[in-house]
Amino acid sequence: HRAPAWWPIFLSPKTMLAWLQNWQSNCATSAHIPAYARHQPAKGGHVIVCWSLKGGSGTTVVSAALALTLAQRNTAPVRIVDLAGDIPSALGIAEPSGEGVTNWLQQQQPSPIQSLQIPVTARVSLIPRGDGLLMHHDLTAEHCNTLATELDTSNELTVVDAGSGHIPQLINNATTSLLVIRPCYLALRKAAHLSVKPHGIVLINEPGRSLGKRDVESVVGAPVLVELPLDPTIARCVDAGLLASRIPTMLSQHLAHVA
Repeated sequence: HRAPAWWPIFLSPKTMLAWLQNWQSNCATSAHIPAYARHQPAKGGHVIVCWSLKGGSGTTVVSAALALTLAQRNTAPVRIVDLAGDIPSALGIAEPSGEGVTNWLQQQQPSPIQSLQIPVTARVSLIPRGDGLLMHHDLTAEHCNTLATELDTSNELTVVDAGSGHIPQLINNATTSLLVIRPCYLALRKAAHLSVKPHGIVLINEPGRSLGKRDVESVVGAPVLVELPLDPTIARCVDAGLLASRIPTMLSQHLAHVA
């Protein structure tokens, strides 16, 4: 189902949200809306894809922090697949040079993807984006299936930073897909058009917003698993390049719900 081409933009965000929710409800009466499984503790071979609908939502920081939290709470090693290209900056490590996952996806007979891994901490490694011309929003179903098959054969926990944009093939191949979103009217307007729903939502709460958790769940059609406050200590930690060595306790405690 698609929303009508016309949108009554003269309405307030709250009124418009009510209109969206009513439209979603009407769609649900004529289409199968799948139930979403409760989150299960991560194990080896588990692939978590973090994605957002618009830039600046916090997907990269959530992906990096989630990987660090998984390493604290599990015995299996953890790796981050950086499709968007911003993970090194978020972790405070040097920008990798050379090939990465985008190059690997374009090879006819690629070597094992483990050969691309770069150590970040004793328990966390990074598969960088690389210098290939393939952008994350250009991934085809074949690319996503190839990557999913490779990641599934490993005993490592994997967090994929898929950046912004709706990539159904990548989301479909995830063990767990997490939509990172702010309670923003523009983001929810995009969420109304999703063809594939996430397993859960990481909600970045901003003070002063008129929309909240229930509004987001209603429009997206998935549960909020984590509510992260927009805390300046997290921004200072990232800006100082300290996330990999000193993840804020508040951040890891909140993300433990999906780790």
